[in-house]
Order: sequence, then structure tokens, then C-alpha cells
Amino acid sequence: MTHFTKFNLFTVSSKNIDFAKLNFKSPALKVASQSIIFIFAFILQFRMELEKLEFRDKIQSALKTLKQFQNPSYGKAIIQLVNSFGPYIVLWILMYNLWEYSKLAVFLLGILNAFFLVRIFIIQHDCGHNSFVRSRYMRDIVGYVCSVFSAIPYRYWAQSHHFHHNHNGMLEVRDIGDLDTLTVKEYAALSRIKRFWYRVYRSPFVMFGIIPIYYVLIHNRLILIKMPEFKKLKWNLTLNNILLIGGIGLLCILLDWKKVLFVHFITLFIFAIVAIWFFYIQHQHEKGYKHWREKWEFIYAAVKGSSYYKLPGIFNWFTGNIAIHHIHHLNPAIPNYNLKKSVEAIPWLNKYTTEITFWESLKLATHKLWDEHSQRMITFREYYQLEKSGKINLA
Repeated sequence: MTHFTKFNLFTVSSKNIDFAKLNFKSPALKVASQSIIFIFAFILQFRMELEKLEFRDKIQSALKTLKQFQNPSYGKAIIQLVNSFGPYIVLWILMYNLWEYSKLAVFLLGILNAFFLVRIFIIQHDCGHNSFVRSRYMRDIVGYVCSVFSAIPYRYWAQSHHFHHNHNGMLEVRDIGDLDTLTVKEYAALSRIKRFWYRVYRSPFVMFGIIPIYYVLIHNRLILIKMPEFKKLKWNLTLNNILLIGGIGLLCILLDWKKVLFVHFITLFIFAIVAIWFFYIQHQHEKGYKHWREKWEFIYAAVKGSSYYKLPGIFNWFTGNIAIHHIHHLNPAIPNYNLKKSVEAIPWLNKYTTEITFWESLKLATHKLWDEHSQRMITFREYYQLEKSGKINLA
């Protein structure tokens, strides 16, 4: 649970109360009531400022502690490469050979293999953060190899992911490296047909079924981000696409192409679903952090805007500890294999983020809009209740 005071500047003040409608028996009582409200507002504001100062001091302390976990280890990196690529390749071959006997067995093994592909992608993710091993040359080799398996372009995706880390929760650029989320005011201003399409986009079937397929097959194949720094990566992305298509094409020529495509893409699509789900849980939690640029602060975006997804140990292993997302955003230079030790070193930091269990995470699928007034994600049902009661201000 978060421990931040939920009062905006002078939330309670004389401006929020129509004193003309209050039946005061004397002007003195009215003045006394106004004075009490102003004092109360001042105390709340003072308390909020104290909490901010305390939070910043705590974060500085946390960053000093976390620095020791930045050091990469070739030994741990090699072990992770072996126990990620090894099982993935073995299971892929097993799935291919079981095709003639049981499609169900192939599908079930595909689910398991998708989690090994998640591990491979996390290695690629760490290489993009310059954290997996010390050597840049080795990081790039490993990163490019991983990208052929994950179908996520190494350089291009790393660039968009860096942008996400540096702007997480900033509303002006929420469409880059993040799941696009409208605010209550933005949704209220939409036409009926645009509201319908946004509801379709945010539906579980589209968000966790169609979007993952689109993300793998289309989104990461094209330069869709129009900023100059991304356009420079056009040829790099083209090379990655050639390597990906060439690798699958070669397997189709050497082996049974139908079996190759089914085995490969069933694993790839389940991997994409897991990836989108994790990203959703990490940044679409109720008491998150989303602000316009003028009010946005990095440390709040890192800790409050990222969740701590508390999963059983085996799932943390399969997903490269990426569920410890608040630590990762606070210091992305920490390799995934050091994240568990990092969170154990500063357990007190967890009280400043949102901790979510697996069963609690299922409820997050209903979060659709960001309410700037209450500073939380809300459901469509909550929105229409606000709209019906006339509490939505478009000004």
C-alpha cells in the first residue's frame, strides 16, 4: 500500500465551500469557521511538504544502498544464458516432434516454453540497459541474438524503453513505450463513436489477446515513433527484421514449415501475452503516478508509478525478477539477477509503492481511465457514476 498523503494544495479551503448556503447565526461564527478551515488546510499542506522531504531523503538513502548491486557478474550471466536458452531449444525440438502425436501436448509445452522466452527477453532487456555484463561488445552480441528469439528488435526497443524509463507516467508522452491511457477529462470530451473504440481497445480480449499479437508482428517491425532519435534506427530495425524473417524462413526450408510456424508462433504469442500482462500490472495499478510535465517528478514516477508484483519464487525466476519493478525503475543499472537481493536490502522502500499479489492483479484488468482529481485509475462504471452525478469538469 502507498503511504502518500492524498491532499492536493489547499484541497480543503474556503474556496471549496459556499458559505452563503451555510446557515450561520452570526458573522463571528462564519469568520471562525473560515479560519478553522484555513488552519486545517495549512496543516495538511505542511504535512505533505514534510512527507515529500522525508521521501526524498529515503530515496537518496535507497540509491546509495542499491549502488552495490549494479555490478554485473559474468558467472551469473553465463548461468542465466545456459538455463534460459538451453531449456527453450530443448522444448522447441520436443514440441516439433510431438506435433504428430498430440496438439494439446504441444500447446501445453508452448505455455512452459513461453516463460523461458520471457527469460531470454529479460536478458535482452538487461543488455539494452547496459547491465547484463560489463563488455558492451558482449552485451550487443547477446542482445541481438535474444532479439531473434523474442522477435523484439534490440536497438529500437531499447531506445523506446529508455524513453519510457525517463518519462514514465508523463501524460504528454504516454503513448511511447507504454499502454495508452486516457484521462477522465479526455474520455469525457470524446464523441460516442470514439468512446466506443476506446472501450474496445481497453477490453480484456483486445488488450491481452489482440494487442500482444499486434505488438510482436506489426508494432515492432515499423518505425512508428516519429522522433528524430528513433528515425536514425531505421536501418538497424530493418536488419533485425531481415534476421528474424531469414531465421524463420531457413527453418521452414529445412524442416516442415507448418510445424515450424505453429510451434514457433504459439510460443511467441503466449510470450507476448505474458509480457503485455506484466507491463499492464506494473503501470496500470490503481494508486499509480501520472502527471503532466510541469508537475511530473522522476522519483515519484519510479517508485509510486511502478508496482511490486509479489509472485511465488518460481514465477520470479521465469520472469527475471522484473516483478520487482519499483527497484528496477529506481535503478535500471541493476542486472535482473541482483534485483532479489536489492529488494531484500531495503524492504522499507516497499511501503512507498503498490504491492500487488497475483489474485489482486486480476482486478486491475478493470482499470480503464486515469482520474486526475483522485489521482487513481478508475473503471468505466466509476466514470459513468461520476458523469451521471455531474462531477466531471471539462474546464
